[in-house]
Amino acid sequence: MQGKREMAERIERLEAEVAELRRHQVRLAELADLVQELLIPMAQRDEERVEAAIARLQDGL
Repeated sequence: MQGKREMAERIERLEAEVAELRRHQVRLAELADLVQELLIPMAQRDEERVEAAIARLQDGL
């Protein structure tokens, strides 16, 4: 019986780790999007869009 309990606990820990990794993956994707939003206006010298992207980045921190 102890084996089943240990397996259930291990599964719970693994599920929690997977959920945490998913949250990190979503956050990384959001940051990648913000970087892209920042780089394109910078290359085009669009200061207004650069400032808006920086503001969004700061709000997300």
